Amino acid sequence: MSRFIESIKVEDQKIFLKELHQKRMNDTFSHFGKECKIDIYSLFLNLEHDEDGLYKFRIEYDLENNFKTQMIPYVISELDDFELVIDNEIDYNFKSADRTQLQKLKDKSHADEVIIVKNNQITDTSYSNILFLKDKTWFTPKSYLLNGVMRQNLLQSKEIKETEITLDNIKEFTHFQLINALNDFDDMFIYPIEKIINLPKEESDLEF
Repeated sequence: MSRFIESIKVEDQKIFLKELHQKRMNDTFSHFGKECKIDIYSLFLNLEHDEDGLYKFRIEYDLENNFKTQMIPYVISELDDFELVIDNEIDYNFKSADRTQLQKLKDKSHADEVIIVKNNQITDTSYSNILFLKDKTWFTPKSYLLNGVMRQNLLQSKEIKETEITLDNIKEFTHFQLINALNDFDDMFIYPIEKIINLPKEESDLEF
């Protein structure tokens, strides 16, 4: 049976973006013709979590409303380098617990993290959405694999914009950063575009 996950930021006993996480969970059930009876905030309160610091509140669930929860200490790590990898068949529309496709791409890479290219479009890394900087404005690719909650939140608050980012125009951007529910829009973890070890001079330069 298909299983899905929600990874939710909890910092100093406060839960973040719970409404967007709940909506994504509800939408997942609805897509498969099911009704979600799992209430994220109630689960969080029942845990009686009283530790300060940064935690990942992880909920793994199936479409029969079975679930298990974990509260895991979380540390944001800096990455040394990134590699563009092409996969024109990859599909990760839902936050599935099965990350086999994503892990295979990462296992083949020579870098700390991969940036996935699908049909010439920049999408996501293996675990996050991605932002690119151009002329003091941050953009996120229209061609995401998973519409993450932090991505949605930053678009709604107009802190970032959507645009088409491809192999052809990626070098027009100077820097990038990774975002997900646990990784905020953060000036501390901005990478120069040259951290991508195989930036193409031309589209045809990417060979896998």
